[in-house]
Amino acid sequence: MRSGVRGWRRRDNPLRRRSDVVEAWTALVVAALLLVVAPLAGALAGRWAHDDARAAALRQRADRHQVSAQVVGRPPETVPSVEGGRQQMVAVSVRWTPPGGHARTATARVPAGTHRGDVVDVWFDRHGRSVAPPPNDTMVWQHTLTLGICVAGGSAATVLLGHAAVRRVAMRHRLAEWEREWALTEPQWTRRRPA
Repeated sequence: MRSGVRGWRRRDNPLRRRSDVVEAWTALVVAALLLVVAPLAGALAGRWAHDDARAAALRQRADRHQVSAQVVGRPPETVPSVEGGRQQMVAVSVRWTPPGGHARTATARVPAGTHRGDVVDVWFDRHGRSVAPPPNDTMVWQHTLTLGICVAGGSAATVLLGHAAVRRVAMRHRLAEWEREWALTEPQWTRRRPA
């Protein structure tokens, strides 16, 4: 009759070394770390990143404002190509009139392909400098998921590297134990005298 859990036996085995036991327990700890701690670290990092990115987005929304402006400058005829599917932006002079104010002119970044006279939405900070729009909810979630996945992956990689180091040390100890045992056993098997 077998005792213990499948693959684990409680009875003593004369071939089992202490390094074998350490390696077996290390495998259990590694499994627990990979299944529990790494995802938990990723989730906590993602939650922190979400809160931080959301707070930054709120600060930027409070500092920036969007206006509809008319392009008064001459956009460049050709625009260098950009890979990655991002929309290209070019700097050009725009004019708008704030509510209850005088017409203002500034240089802003507008989508490539915009022509003189087109009306575009542009973002400015409180000092009147052209800035990028504040991050939207999609950008906040992308940042959250990216950081969470990177932390979980980094945690898992650290655990696996630690496990590899422990296995390497255990193998060295196992070989040293076998060498000592063989030094005691070899003279009995080969009938040679120790030198």
